Amino acid sequence: MLLENLGPPGGSAAGSWLPRPSDQDLITWTGDPNDAGHVTAQSSGGVAGRVTLVKIPIREQVTISNIWLGLSGIDAAATLSNCYLGIYDAAGNRVGVTADISASLMTGATAKALPLVTPFVAAPGMYFIAMLLNGTWVTNSLHFKATGAGISVNAGLTAPNLRYSTILTGQTSLPASLTLSSQATSTINTGWGSQWYGLS
Repeated sequence: MLLENLGPPGGSAAGSWLPRPSDQDLITWTGDPNDAGHVTAQSSGGVAGRVTLVKIPIREQVTISNIWLGLSGIDAAATLSNCYLGIYDAAGNRVGVTADISASLMTGATAKALPLVTPFVAAPGMYFIAMLLNGTWVTNSLHFKATGAGISVNAGLTAPNLRYSTILTGQTSLPASLTLSSQATSTINTGWGSQWYGLS
């Protein structure tokens, strides 16, 4: 059982009625999807080949099979290739990765469960969901559901523990490991990167 928002004994606290990932058959999420606005994919020149990281907690040992994202806009004229989602542990080791999700980003502006090539057992701890996009698209057409927290999202945090960050450029696949101390925020601070994710 996931122990989240339980409040004091008797369940009288308002927090005990807050939405939980388990209410939607998810293991964890970056936040209630009902609170997600949207973030634009900006120009492909500023995003393509760049790895975006979002920190997400795992509170107990679980098996992860899917990464959920909210695709809120599609660019029918886009040419996408080498687009991936992955999961890294707190040491920067890649522990899960999807197949190329380019085709999935061309249809169905909705919440999507994108399967990992190989499910894995995750011990409790902090993990990072990575997104890699490649291709060309029209500004403001391809975008994702996000918190909309902007520059304040990393308040009180520094690398390698940033909640939202970018790392590396010019990538066509997600590397086997990342140096998390190299996390950067310049792109995040312009409004890109605070995507909503869930795990199942």
